[in-house]
Amino acid sequence: MITIIGVRFRTAGKIYYFDPAGRRIKTGDHVIVETARGIEYGYVVLGNREVEESKAVQPLKPVIRMATPEDEAVEAKNKEKEKAAFKICQEKIKKHNLEMKLIDAEYTFDNNKVLFYFTADGRIDFRELVKDLASVFKTRIELRQVGVRDETKIMGGIGICGRTLCCHSYLSEFIPVSIKMAKEQNLSLNPSKISGVCGRLMCCLKNEEETYEVLNSRLPGVGDYVLTSDGLKGEVHSVNVLRQMVKVVVVVNKDDKEIREYPADQLKFKPRRKKGKGGRSQIQEASEEDLKELEELEKKEGKPKSRERRRREKNNG
Repeated sequence: MITIIGVRFRTAGKIYYFDPAGRRIKTGDHVIVETARGIEYGYVVLGNREVEESKAVQPLKPVIRMATPEDEAVEAKNKEKEKAAFKICQEKIKKHNLEMKLIDAEYTFDNNKVLFYFTADGRIDFRELVKDLASVFKTRIELRQVGVRDETKIMGGIGICGRTLCCHSYLSEFIPVSIKMAKEQNLSLNPSKISGVCGRLMCCLKNEEETYEVLNSRLPGVGDYVLTSDGLKGEVHSVNVLRQMVKVVVVVNKDDKEIREYPADQLKFKPRRKKGKGGRSQIQEASEEDLKELEELEKKEGKPKSRERRRREKNNG
C-alpha cells in the first residue's frame, strides 16, 4: 500500500495523483508540485489515502511544498497576467487574420510557459503568431486547439435546467453519450431538446441511463400482447416508465374493447432482454403455455410486430 493525494489545477479538471512525501495533507489545501508542464500550483481534492501500488501510475512525483502566502500572491498575480495575455493574443490573431477563436490563456506557476486554448474549424498555421507572441512575452508559447465540449467546459455557462453546467462544475472527464440513451428515456429526439450548450448530446443523459434500463426491462413494449391479472388478453397501448404502469387495450365482451391500466407486476408477457441489476426480478414471466397463447392472439389479430418488438427479438436472437 502507498499513500497518495489527488490534486486539481483547474475547476472540474482532471485529478492527478502525487506522493505527499510524509506530509499530512487534507482536502482544501494548496500545494506546489512538479508536472510535465513545470512547477504548478494545485488544489487538493483528495487528502491522504492509501491505495494498492498497482492502482497508482508509477512513478509518483512528490509534493514540493505546501503553498505559502507568497505562493498565493504569485498565483493571484498570474491570474491578472492571464487576462492581459488573453487580450494581447486576441489582437495578434486579428492582426494575422487567422480563422480561430481564442478561449482561454493560462500561465504556468513558474511563468515558464504561456498556454493559449482556441477552437477552429480546421487546421491553422499559427507559426507566425507564435513567433509574434514569443517576442512579446519572452517565454515559451503553446497554442492548443480544443473541441466544442472542451470550450464549454473551460468557459462554463448555465444549462437548460438552470444550473451551472455539469462539465464546468464537477465532471472531470467527458463520458460517452449516445442517442440510444435518449430513446431509452423516451425523450423527444429534437436536437434542441437533448443537446447541451456545446451543441452535443447532454452529459446528464448518462445520469439516469442505468435506472431507465432497469425500469424498461420490467415493462412490455408498446404493441406487445399481454395477459392481465383479471384473466384478460390485450395489446399494450402505452407505458409509464417511472410509475411502472401499463395501459392495455383489452377485449371485454367479444367485440367491445377498452383501455385499462395495470401495474407492470400484474401482467404476464415475454420479458425484454435483461438490462442492469434487478431487471427481471419484479415481473411475472409468461410460461411457455402463456407465450403460445399470446402468439396465437397476435396471429389472430393479424397485426405485424412493432418495430421495437422486432428490434428486441433481433438483439435477443
